[in-house]
Amino acid sequence: MRQLSLRSTCSRLLGAAAPAASPVHTRQAASRFSGSLLTGKAKRTNGLVLPLTRSVRFYTAQADKEPAVQSGEKHEFKAETKKLLHIVAHSLYSQREVFVRELISNASDALEKLRQLQATSADVSSEKPLGIDISIDADSKTITFQDTGIGMNAEELKENLGTIARSGSNAYIEKMQSSDETKDAANTIVGQFGVGFYSAFMVGDKITVYTRSAKPDSEGYCWDSDGLGSYTLSKADNVPVGTKITISVKDDAKEFLDKDKLSEIIKKYSNFVGFPISVNGEKVNTVEALWTKSKNSITEEEHKNFYRFISHSWDDPMYNLVYQADGPLSIRSILYAPSKNPEEMGFERTKPGVNLYSRKVLIMPNAEKLLPEWLRFIKGVVDSEDLPLNLSRELLQNGPIIMRLKSIMASRIIKWLQDEANKDPVKYGKFFKEFGVYVKEGVCQDTDNQKSIAKLLRFEVSNKESKELVSLDEYVEAMPEKQEHIYFFCTPNRKVGIDSPYYEPFKKHNINVMFLHHPLDEFVMGRLSEFNGKRLISVDSKEAGEALKKLSDEAGEEAADSSKTVLTKEETDELTAWMRDNMGMQVKDVKVSDRYMTYPAIVVDFESPAVRRMMKMMAGNTDEPMPLSPCTVEINPRDPVISGLFALKGKDEELARKVAMQLLDNALIAAGLLDNPQSMLKRLNEILAATVN
Repeated sequence: MRQLSLRSTCSRLLGAAAPAASPVHTRQAASRFSGSLLTGKAKRTNGLVLPLTRSVRFYTAQADKEPAVQSGEKHEFKAETKKLLHIVAHSLYSQREVFVRELISNASDALEKLRQLQATSADVSSEKPLGIDISIDADSKTITFQDTGIGMNAEELKENLGTIARSGSNAYIEKMQSSDETKDAANTIVGQFGVGFYSAFMVGDKITVYTRSAKPDSEGYCWDSDGLGSYTLSKADNVPVGTKITISVKDDAKEFLDKDKLSEIIKKYSNFVGFPISVNGEKVNTVEALWTKSKNSITEEEHKNFYRFISHSWDDPMYNLVYQADGPLSIRSILYAPSKNPEEMGFERTKPGVNLYSRKVLIMPNAEKLLPEWLRFIKGVVDSEDLPLNLSRELLQNGPIIMRLKSIMASRIIKWLQDEANKDPVKYGKFFKEFGVYVKEGVCQDTDNQKSIAKLLRFEVSNKESKELVSLDEYVEAMPEKQEHIYFFCTPNRKVGIDSPYYEPFKKHNINVMFLHHPLDEFVMGRLSEFNGKRLISVDSKEAGEALKKLSDEAGEEAADSSKTVLTKEETDELTAWMRDNMGMQVKDVKVSDRYMTYPAIVVDFESPAVRRMMKMMAGNTDEPMPLSPCTVEINPRDPVISGLFALKGKDEELARKVAMQLLDNALIAAGLLDNPQSMLKRLNEILAATVN
């Protein structure tokens, strides 16, 4: 008997329609072809891994008569092929259910090959409508995958099913792309992934394949193996055109004999395959792959229904994007921005919402590496035929193509959201209210896209009504010519900001200030640092004080009303030295402020309140107050409290010391730094008692 290696048989099976192909292409097609074989009808259960399958049979399409198998030849697998079979069956795939995906993908390829040949040549036969039929026979413990595709002749069967990692689909693609007329047709072939057929040994301990080529005068054949050491190849009568794969299911894989479970697996991985798929006569794939259609042909109702299907939610999408490109990568995508943020509603951190497909076959659900983490709220599908894959589809390589795809999609989503903001600012304001925290997270984390993400930020500003949001671009555009910086103020709410001593001088100079109320805002400003060449400066910073002094000097203004009593320089020097000595370790310096203000004192050069809150959280939110870093106190020598304090220290130094500490606590409260205001109540009551007495 003539010896046939598993390597050669696999290759031929998978590459039925692609004669001369490169080793790589042939290897990939083999896996696809195995999928088409998997579409044969069976009476037992599906099987992908050796431990799971009891028997697998391949049949080309159901015929009126059962195939009659003639005596065949038994062939031993080569030693390396046996090892590869063991790997496929036991460790290559992380989930056994993917055998369904692999076999359907191969069947889809076989059908696509036949369809393309029918369009270019009349010299092929097709006995039945193109489709994939899966049948389950729980009594005989078999699952049968049957397609009415191109089938295989003897040589193709030997080549494709005799070799692991042989792909006729890739050889077919290479051949098709050599012709300008058929390049588009080549792109519809899914079978690029190798060893897919052998995934059936995960759930079956025997596989039988019946197949007959669509080419004229082709004979039928039967390929049979337990996946251990040998296979049998025989001629068979009454075999229809196509491929039929029957898997005898192992005892520990009986869950795949359940029709509902198998249907759910198909919907999960192969719902958008371009041919009808039925399980025991009932069609399973009923949702259209909208991302393959043109943007203008998709209705709002289709968008709504597809969004709900892909996101498993019941709200309507706020925005949708259909993005298709052929270079530098082939991309077909459809994306949605939801109307509600589940994380805001108290749910746990959401998983990435975009699924990764290749030629309408699911490669990775909730793909974590496809988009930057801050875009996890986006729902939808990205489909690319350029994906680099290992032998197993779920093992995506973290290579340059994936990184390029991530970069392209992130940039396109940012542009999409910016376009929506320009088109309808009010609607975008509603979007930002729901998802602005993700945008801020993006500024902090996504350094590659930071500048473009910053354009999506929206803030309240002091010169507009409350809740009216503006972008950084709009802020800069409205800046007076002499204003050098962008000013912001992190404050619990607008009223606190308006009444703050830090905002007061900016109000006097009619300088627009952004009011930031979210805990992340201070980190966002720190990471961004500048926008369009303008520095981002907090109104309570040392830099803001220097800028205010420059403005006052240019305008020839005094720091405050000159009609009020003011301490002399000698008196001021004496008071600041005394305060510095009596305010303890919390204060590193006391000096006269250059700012315009009507308050007696403020603190500057202090530790960020947001950083303090984070440190407290990291410490376990203990009741113990966080120690303050030393800060600088700036006093207003024209304020009556300051001039009164100078006089009081010479009469009642103990009371003056209490007043000075109260001034410090008041300034810390205004800066958002006093963790426990109750700590000052006793002192405040003592000051009040001394005042009324």
